[in-house]
Amino acid sequence: MRGRELARPTPSKLPGILAASKAPRLLGNLTYLIGTVDLLTGLAHSWRVHLHGLTEMLPGALSDAAAAATVVSGIFLVVLGHSLKRRKRRAWRAAIGLLALSAGLHTIKTEPVAAAIAVVGLLLLVRYRGEFRALGDPTTRWRAVRAFVVLLTVSVVTGSLVLWLNRHMIVGGFPGLWNLAQELVLGMVGANGPLVFTRDRASDIVGSLLLGLGLMTMLTTVYLALRPPEPMPSLTPDDEARLRALVDRHGDSLAYFNTRRDKSVIWSSSGKAAIAYRVVSGVMLASGDPVGDPEAWPGAMHAFLAEADAHAWTPAVLGCSEHAGTIWVRETGFTALELGDEAVVDASAFTLAGRPMRNVRQMVGRVARAGYDVQVCRVRDVSPDVRDRAMRDAAAWRSSATERGFSMALGRLLDDDDPECVFVVARQDGVVRAFLQFVPWGADGMSLDVMRRDASADAGVNELMITEALAAAPGMGVKRVSLNFAAFRSVLERGGKLGAGPILRMWRRLLLFASRWLQIESLYRFNAKFQPQWQPRFLVYPSASDLPRVGLAALEAEAFLTWPTLSWLGGRG
Repeated sequence: MRGRELARPTPSKLPGILAASKAPRLLGNLTYLIGTVDLLTGLAHSWRVHLHGLTEMLPGALSDAAAAATVVSGIFLVVLGHSLKRRKRRAWRAAIGLLALSAGLHTIKTEPVAAAIAVVGLLLLVRYRGEFRALGDPTTRWRAVRAFVVLLTVSVVTGSLVLWLNRHMIVGGFPGLWNLAQELVLGMVGANGPLVFTRDRASDIVGSLLLGLGLMTMLTTVYLALRPPEPMPSLTPDDEARLRALVDRHGDSLAYFNTRRDKSVIWSSSGKAAIAYRVVSGVMLASGDPVGDPEAWPGAMHAFLAEADAHAWTPAVLGCSEHAGTIWVRETGFTALELGDEAVVDASAFTLAGRPMRNVRQMVGRVARAGYDVQVCRVRDVSPDVRDRAMRDAAAWRSSATERGFSMALGRLLDDDDPECVFVVARQDGVVRAFLQFVPWGADGMSLDVMRRDASADAGVNELMITEALAAAPGMGVKRVSLNFAAFRSVLERGGKLGAGPILRMWRRLLLFASRWLQIESLYRFNAKFQPQWQPRFLVYPSASDLPRVGLAALEAEAFLTWPTLSWLGGRG
């Protein structure tokens, strides 16, 4: 990937937060190993591979119980490994108990090597207990409990049904309640139950299904219990009022989007700067520049990183300006990667005259002759009937069921709390065919938020609305207008020029291929029509190893990537 990186200093200004010990990562990997050993030795017993003459030394029931418990501990340890790497205190407590159990089980089963590895892991966890201090979210515990109850019920019912369907192949017929319970419990952990089947194939099928149900129940429960907490947004009315005051005085073109209600906000100790963020898949993702006095930005950055460290979240910033990115890199030692450019038009100098604007001029003229007219006004001046109609149209004209946007979208349309937003509506013979919404950008600017059009509207209606908005801007006291963000604009522009290198050309071809599904090239070319000034925007992240995780979180936040939720198991997914 070709992208401009801001200079990165050698020393970090926040060594206590960023220079974390390697012990959690190493112990997490060791926990993976111990869990794998537990799984292999436990399943080996359940598959009747008798290790060390076990069945000759111990009663069969004790042997089966030890093997079953080993499988369970192995599953939990494998899942705990990731949380230990992220320094989760709750995971440390669970791992202490499980490693002690694992050592005891391997001792009973006369597996000294596996027992020794578990003891080493246990001692190391105790030795480095101070490294595991990341806070948890109490609500995840109850979510995990609810999920466990639901999934266990489903597994028991499904397992019983499977046994009933195979009842003719069970010696003695369908079992009684006690034998049924033993078969289900032991089968769900990969051990052999008391039932005997007349055919090996039936035994294999039932055993595989029960083990699958057990793995589903245990892994889902542990995942929900240990997943990175993603708190509900906490933008209180007081926070929003203070944030709006800062936006009016110091905000950049994306600052107003930080008043979204699905973000939280963290303040500098002086209260003169704030950072809005959302936690997505364990990434504490800020958007745009810090809001407020630039001299107070470092204080807000310190508070932001301290909060991320307390919860073992990965801190990152999406869409900051070059000025803010330079400060982030200087204060933290992070890396900044250029994502693309924001198109900014000088409204006071904009004109349709001249050869460069010929295509736009012709398109706008053609649409106007087709009977379109445009109205530009503040949201406070929009009538209730137009507001209601626009809300219905916005839902009907949306290209997907998911509302996209995070760093450059407000998430509200014609809201009473946003009276200074600008609404642009295009009508054809009195019928609304398209509209735009701009949010305020400081005292003399506005940023494009929403662009919606009827699929049957004439091509060029968006160009007509933007040119009319630019023409009306000076009368509303607006000098600067920010249009769409063009991802990787420099790559698209330079990669098609004479002399572009092979890597740049290949990267450009990849972007053009992705443009079949994502509006990458089309947004760039649309923005370029208005002869804007290009202002770069950056992604700031801790290290190269964090980039894939941060990139996925950014895609998820912007709703370009959506995952199936588990809300039906435990409330919020």
